Amino acid sequence: MDYSISIDKISQDFWKKNKINTFNIDDYKKKLYVLEMFSYPSGSNLHAGHWFNFGLVDSYARYKKMNGFNVFQPMGFDAFGLPAENYAIKTGIHPKESTMKNIDTMRNQLDNMGAMFNFENEIITCTPDYYKWTQWLFLKLYENDLAYRKNAPVNFCPSCNTVLANEQVIENKCERCSSEIEKKNLTQWFFKITKYADELVDKLNSLDWPEKTKSMQKNWIGRSYGTIVNFSVENSNKTFDVFTTRVDTLMGVSYVVLAPEHPLVLEITTNDYLSNVKNYIDLSSKQSEIDRVSSNREKTGEFTGAYAIHPITNKKLPIWISDYVISTYGTGAVMAVPAHDERDFEFSKKFNLPIFEVIKTETQTNLPITEKGTLINSEIFNNLSSDKAKEEITKHLQSINKGSFKTTFRLRDWLVSRQRYWGAPIPIIYCENCGIVPVPYESLPVELPDDVNFNPNGKSPLETCEKFVNTLCPKCNSKAKRETDTLDTFVCSSWYYLRYVDPQNNEAPFDKDKINRMLPVDKYVGGPEHACMHLLYARFITKALRDMNFLNFDEPFISLTHQGLILGPDGFKMSKSRGNTISPDKYIEEYGSDVFRTYLMFAFTYTEGGAWSDEGIKSIHKFIQRSERLINKGLCVLKDKSFNSINDESEETNLLFALNNAIKMIKTDVEILQFNTCIAHFMKLTNEFSKYLNNNKINCSFLNEFLFNYIKLFAPFAPHFCEYYFGILQEINGKNKTSVFLEDYPKADPKYLTRDEVEIAIQVNGKIRTKIMIPTNSEEETIKNISLSNPEIIKHIDNKKIVKVIVIKNRLVNIVVK
Repeated sequence: MDYSISIDKISQDFWKKNKINTFNIDDYKKKLYVLEMFSYPSGSNLHAGHWFNFGLVDSYARYKKMNGFNVFQPMGFDAFGLPAENYAIKTGIHPKESTMKNIDTMRNQLDNMGAMFNFENEIITCTPDYYKWTQWLFLKLYENDLAYRKNAPVNFCPSCNTVLANEQVIENKCERCSSEIEKKNLTQWFFKITKYADELVDKLNSLDWPEKTKSMQKNWIGRSYGTIVNFSVENSNKTFDVFTTRVDTLMGVSYVVLAPEHPLVLEITTNDYLSNVKNYIDLSSKQSEIDRVSSNREKTGEFTGAYAIHPITNKKLPIWISDYVISTYGTGAVMAVPAHDERDFEFSKKFNLPIFEVIKTETQTNLPITEKGTLINSEIFNNLSSDKAKEEITKHLQSINKGSFKTTFRLRDWLVSRQRYWGAPIPIIYCENCGIVPVPYESLPVELPDDVNFNPNGKSPLETCEKFVNTLCPKCNSKAKRETDTLDTFVCSSWYYLRYVDPQNNEAPFDKDKINRMLPVDKYVGGPEHACMHLLYARFITKALRDMNFLNFDEPFISLTHQGLILGPDGFKMSKSRGNTISPDKYIEEYGSDVFRTYLMFAFTYTEGGAWSDEGIKSIHKFIQRSERLINKGLCVLKDKSFNSINDESEETNLLFALNNAIKMIKTDVEILQFNTCIAHFMKLTNEFSKYLNNNKINCSFLNEFLFNYIKLFAPFAPHFCEYYFGILQEINGKNKTSVFLEDYPKADPKYLTRDEVEIAIQVNGKIRTKIMIPTNSEEETIKNISLSNPEIIKHIDNKKIVKVIVIKNRLVNIVVK
């Protein structure tokens, strides 16, 4: 029968009945933990992008299963978050109701996908049996001084009415709704990710991750080696530190600049300048950090009236404030060396400040400035290389207690408080007598109440729920109040890969022995947009749990692949507003799951993606139908045994070469998730199979063995189709039906990978004019002579001058003429 959705159901029923996809958690031999980033059920169903991730990685997992690996491929739902809450505000439908309904729909779609998911290990992050352990994680971090509360300037999205972590701000806009971010001072909860900054950088080199992702994390963490220089304020006991990576230019400092929000500014500003400074501070507070550091922006600033003392020369240096200095980077203070820094140069020219140029060291070069300043002789630090000058100056500063070597980071601690409802409650109680009191472990989970007003006002909706807020202090039993902020949903996903292994455990988040045998994840696949959020947070949590002695490994994900983006048919990112979204359901109903899967494999490079094409999926449907017709023709031959004579040896040799070459090439490509070429290799094999079946002499024994290998080879890529026909082939052979995925994947036999003859293409000026068969590894001169004497080629080179003949052995000849 023609491949259709009925084959999908037959195969899926067989897998369920025989528990083909069940993972034996107690069998750790050759374990392979394959994981796709789990989906967020904000929409009502899965889209083509989910399929591109889940379906194709399932083919990789099936291939590995057939190669003897004990594959663990769990699935779950990242179910907390803002979209469900916003939907509730808009429609009045409770987030729990809409989320669980969407999960039911998506689970059904995942079933129809026919993937090898271990649904018995499913997790849903919005259920109490999961977020109980998210709260446990918070308390463990708090116990170990890795969670703390402080008042700090934070990113506030006025549209979402919540605080955002730095990683969730893109060009000063909310990464979810694109609203401009405001700065607010609020008391919030943070995780101390900066404690692991060095290790988060150093361990990246050991990971099989895309270089771009590793580079993004390194840049985000922003490790810099330099020097802390201590400046004192004239006529006071006040001092401030400057971090610099160019301490070799210290002798050229002509003024210093503080960030407007630096805590020392108002303390040192003199009365004559106080009004201007206050006005400037107010104006700069309304600017985004992105705008403030823009190189195209005109420099602005105010003099404080105060002076700093140079730590070596004791010269007076005017102290200015300017918004091009940011309080969250370095120390919020800059030593200005206009002759060696473009920003400082622009500032000094605008405000007529002096420019001192340090005498050149052996390797030091100046920036291309348009005007030179007064030469400053650095005396004892002359005639040193730049690196040596840095070392000697820092040592000198250390000797006079005015500086030290220092490593700094751009990375800031992870802000985890959210003023939203649909998230895990933070398990903290505030008592007037006892202060901050963690909820006892035995009282977890702190359940999210259902009866809450969702309308956002910049405060947590949980504040309106008195039965939630009002409680008793676990220490003194007096009246107390609960924390009403909820946790950033990235906290839920920062450890979910651990819970998958032991999801029914009611005594702990996971069994320590099981985790240490099953983790790290061997292959992780998901979008590149998570490089500096989820992927960074998961690495931090893994390291923190390791140091608490819950894990014995350093990294959560050994190997990482980013899938590309499936665009709409118009070439734009899919969105409801554009009307270009692609739902898999209608295509699966029309063509079947395997056609949809194979189209996604063949039409796109997995790491790049591309635009959807209806014509493309129709072509793949025709290919699957063709393959099916060939299999059925072969099965008919085997059933009636009408051909028993020995086949022409050359035909079998050609097909064996095509088969073993396809096995060899697919093995190489599937390991790196290069699915499009895997399908291309199988298509070439199918062409050779068609030629063989058109021969009148067919050896049934040879055909039978070939069909087994042909079906097994294609099985990971078209699992329903191949499971179905593998069963029929077994029946013809008088065998009990077993799953094709319990079979060994075909292995290439080297003896069939050499041929007496090889087909080569002959080009004229780069255009293929004919193809011919020649003896393998023929001499170059022989190949030239054969090519130039070919009748088809003579027609294209006759009466033309041959410039050169390029021979690529066993592949092609290119004749260049003019």
